[in-house]
Formats: sequence, C-alpha cells, structure tokens
Amino acid sequence: MQETADRIADAVAALRRGALLAYPTEAVWGLGCDPDDDAALARLIALKQRDPAKGLILIAGDMDQLEPWLAGLDAPQRARLAESWPGPNTWLVPDNGRARPLLRGEHTSLAVRVSDHPLVRQLCAAFGGPLVSSSANRAGEPPAMSAADVRAAFGEAVTLLDGALGGYARPSTIRDLQSGETLRR
Repeated sequence: MQETADRIADAVAALRRGALLAYPTEAVWGLGCDPDDDAALARLIALKQRDPAKGLILIAGDMDQLEPWLAGLDAPQRARLAESWPGPNTWLVPDNGRARPLLRGEHTSLAVRVSDHPLVRQLCAAFGGPLVSSSANRAGEPPAMSAADVRAAFGEAVTLLDGALGGYARPSTIRDLQSGETLRR
C-alpha cells in the first residue's frame, strides 16, 4: 500500500513539473498531463502526432473534481452524468469557457469522464483534480496495452505509473450530453 502511495506521489510531482504521464486506465494505457499546463498539452499533442483540432479527454476520480468544467449544467444534465459514473462513460459537455483551447480542440464541447479504475482515482485524488487522458499511442497506431508498449512507443519522453489495466475490452463509450447521441460504443 505504501509503495503505491509513493509511486503516486512521484507521479504527481512529475505532473506538477510539467511531465507527460503514462498510466493504466479501464481498457488501455493512457497518456496525460495537467489540463491547465499549456506547454504540457502541446508536448502531449506533438508526441502523439495528434491533430490538435480533435481535443482531448479529462479524466477524474470523482465528479466534484470536474466541477469547474461542469459549471452551468442544469440539474437533469448533472443527474445524467452522475448516473453513469464512475465507469467507462465519456460525455461531451458544453464548454463553459474553462477548457484550454488545446484541451477542447476545435469543438464547443469538452470530453469528460469519472473513472472507476482504482489507480486513476487515487492519482486524481492525490493530484487534486482531473488529468488529461488520451490513449498512449501515436496517431493511427494501436493503443499501448502495457508499460512495455508505452516504453517502445515513447521511450523516456514520458513518466510511467505502472499498474494493471481495468479489465474492460474497449475504450469508453462517448456520448453527447446535449443531443444524447452515442459517438463511440
């Protein structure tokens, strides 16, 4: 238990220094950073060779951590989110002006999720808020399924928080909160 706490503390320190962090999520390895660090966001997008117009996902340990990005949602919208979390459900919520441009991409919405992965929840709690979560891979390549895959793809360009995947067979479902449309199953 103390070993996990120490590894999480090291990961949080790295995030606060602007590092990119690779960590296991529900189905694949994620690559993340501090969502308020513009330089880290730019490095993550460049490292992944990702189109910045696509935007990124925020992943949290609980709904309260997302509150600055959820401000402005009405009670029925909040209830819909709360019913689906924690779990592999990513929602596109209207951007209330809080999201950094590289986080939102060309969209007027922001992708958010409350994870049920224990290590992600502990990491977000220790960090004190949500993290960027994008699959740990270069654009067009399969996502990393292990720490070894992450190292093969990115070498020492990322800090690793090792752990087990969450047991889901596929990445999270993505739905639009306003329209109810499912964009990815």
